[in-house]
Amino acid sequence: MILLQSHSRFLLDNLLNRLQNIEKAVEADYHWAEFDDVRYHIQVTMKNPHILLLSVSLPTPPQETVFLGGLPSGAIEAIKAAYGAVVQILDPPRDGFNLTLKLNLSKLPPDEEYKHALLVKIASVREVVLGAPLRGILKKLTSRTVASNTDGLVALVHRPNESFFLIPQAEKVTVIFPMRFKDSIDIVLATSFLQEFVEARRMAGLNTAPHCLWSPTPPLELKEAPAEALSANAGFVTFVIFPRHVEGKKLDRTVCSLSTFHAYVSYHVKCSEGFMHTRMRRRVESLIEALDRAKPGMENAKNASQSRSFKRLSLKEARTNSNQ
Repeated sequence: MILLQSHSRFLLDNLLNRLQNIEKAVEADYHWAEFDDVRYHIQVTMKNPHILLLSVSLPTPPQETVFLGGLPSGAIEAIKAAYGAVVQILDPPRDGFNLTLKLNLSKLPPDEEYKHALLVKIASVREVVLGAPLRGILKKLTSRTVASNTDGLVALVHRPNESFFLIPQAEKVTVIFPMRFKDSIDIVLATSFLQEFVEARRMAGLNTAPHCLWSPTPPLELKEAPAEALSANAGFVTFVIFPRHVEGKKLDRTVCSLSTFHAYVSYHVKCSEGFMHTRMRRRVESLIEALDRAKPGMENAKNASQSRSFKRLSLKEARTNSNQ
């Protein structure tokens, strides 16, 4: 199955294109939106072609989540740690956005490989911001400790007015996703997909993967969650993250996979739906062709039409035939 990339492809392409044509001093003003209702805005002026303003609008948080100054907890520290002096946070952000970053392209490192890696990180601003509280909790797991200011149940936003939940402990972190879909077909496909997803965990080659469970009803760990947050029509998916899953470079991969899990399921549900529609259309076409071939006298009529010939008559011959 295809794993979603952590960075915005459109944003990365724009950053690379701007860097290659920085001396042309061309203005840029782009708006676009990506999955989970994350909106972006890029602006570059001819007056300062080295300066790029990047604004990000995050999903509307539900009441059970905690946003500080319009951002998840730890987002400011995560941005500074990820980008350093290349990026400056503007306060207040542009109207209609949660965050505005001022990117100075002249401060990018000269090393091409490191420069490209930094641009990919900038294009992953969604993961850096929304994944900041998740990353902080999982980092504590590596030292087998729990932050003193962390409650027993932590709600993190990942979709408009929707959240997923974490239960941090010293030896493990339990992550629970209430799965919601609007379309009735998507609900059926997602339920089947998630059940197979759990079964795949039992394969021999996936023994070290996080434990995965699916339940049609809320797990007991969510007994303190508000009732409106538990209205999931496709069940609940539970992952159990152990220290071995966040060691070293595994932390980035785990944060990315958990942050985009609902989008990952939605993507494969839509792909499955499209595949089935294609197969159904092909099957219908083949049945229509078989029925046409089975019609009685169809072959004789076809042969008769092919054997017919026509002779062009002159005006004199036509008048003679009509008089007769």
